Amino acid sequence: MSRGFHINKKDLTAENIIFTTFNTLFMCFLIVVMLYPFINTLAISFNDGIDTVRGGIYLWPRMFSLQNYRVVFKLPTIGDALFNSIAKTVVQVVTNLFFTGMLSYTISRKEYRLSKIITVIFVLTMYIDAGLIPNFLLIKSLGMLNTFAVYWVPNIISAFNMIVIRTYIKTIPESLIESARIDGSSEFRIYLRIVLPLCVPVLATIALFVAVGSWNSWFDTFIYNSNPKLTVLMYEVQKLLANAQNAGASVMGGISSADQAAGMAVTPQSIRAATTIVAAIPILVVYPFLQRYFVTGLTIGGVKG
Repeated sequence: MSRGFHINKKDLTAENIIFTTFNTLFMCFLIVVMLYPFINTLAISFNDGIDTVRGGIYLWPRMFSLQNYRVVFKLPTIGDALFNSIAKTVVQVVTNLFFTGMLSYTISRKEYRLSKIITVIFVLTMYIDAGLIPNFLLIKSLGMLNTFAVYWVPNIISAFNMIVIRTYIKTIPESLIESARIDGSSEFRIYLRIVLPLCVPVLATIALFVAVGSWNSWFDTFIYNSNPKLTVLMYEVQKLLANAQNAGASVMGGISSADQAAGMAVTPQSIRAATTIVAAIPILVVYPFLQRYFVTGLTIGGVKG
């Protein structure tokens, strides 16, 4: 008997063929729509700045050049901005996962009588926000203006992340926790040695959420941090994107006269493209390592309860 590929005749109906064809074409269209802006930006970033002004660059650079990236990495603020963005993201991911995870474990315990009340209070914060001015006054009263703490202290706890992790923890067999208690383990030891290792899928998913949100955030720098030493990469990108003419002036102002004489002439469009790619690369590098946990963690943490 042949073990070749078997096609069910029921799948060859006109309705299935039309639906499959339409669905495939539609998904291909979505792929093109989503990928083209990134590929186009990548092509412009590797194209000669002066040639970019002519336009007509789509999927491939017309005059390949690395000058845009050389200029970007020569900007006076780019080094501090890149370091601060990485440090901010790492600290925010670690603290958010650790403290939100502890809170999630606490309110997941059936014996904790205040768990429902605390859950309701945190959920209400997702729907009710005091606004920008009260938040600014709070940050100011806590002495966190123009400090690195403003990047991570207000984000230690996340209500949404807490609900997802709590729901996932409830899927862990209670017998494991009871066995640890019988052996004399403290709640904190149970959390570190049993709960955390079993929550790797949902923690990896939450880590991706927090990392992307932290990396892409620039408004907190704009509002709370005027210290140029504490600027972040996305804030610098936002400044370049906000005003093309001023961006070009600031870029050229950051290049020495010797470099300009050596031919390091750039345009605002090419610099914006190069800076955007530099800002996007870290997330693109991290995502593949967490992607295998993404579906499992989000599905179990968001559906089961």
